[in-house]
Amino acid sequence: MQLSTTFRHMEVSPAVKDYAEERLLRIKKYFQREPISAHATFSVERNLHHTAEFSLTLPNGIIIQAQDTTEDMYSSVDLAVARIERQVRKWKDKIRNHKPHGGPSFQVRQVILPSESLEPQPGAEEGGPTISSRELPVVREGNREVRVLHVQEAAMQLNLLEKNAMVFIDADTKTISVIYRRKEGDYGLIETGASAPTS
Repeated sequence: MQLSTTFRHMEVSPAVKDYAEERLLRIKKYFQREPISAHATFSVERNLHHTAEFSLTLPNGIIIQAQDTTEDMYSSVDLAVARIERQVRKWKDKIRNHKPHGGPSFQVRQVILPSESLEPQPGAEEGGPTISSRELPVVREGNREVRVLHVQEAAMQLNLLEKNAMVFIDADTKTISVIYRRKEGDYGLIETGASAPTS
């Protein structure tokens, strides 16, 4: 499995990359074909938090992600790969039988906004001016692909991405929906009724 890597706030380490590739070989047995891409990001913050983050894209379009943070990069790699392995074991039949639906997919912009820009702050003036969403400070932003999935497949993809919410095009209704995990452990589904963009 060819692994591309990004190192943030640390020196490039062939030893860490080799170790991660070796650990990922454990999950290869669950796939009928090699993942079409595998990427790892290794980062260190304040010399304490060593984070290993993996993203695998399978030939059938499914994306599997996991990350873990410890005080040692090798431990973080072990724990993140173990999370991937648990997820793949749990969903292996659905992963194996998943067929891409084709159809329109499109990109949406995802931004992370600081809570202090959205929530009232102590001592702040009441009834201050409302700020446009385009004027809010952004912590981080990126694009996400919105794909055609059945609701059960969206639940699987949500788990494999280790996210709390995901936008998708419902394969049955051809409309944009949002699936999310509730605190109780079950799933919520928001059916917008809006058609997916055609271009």
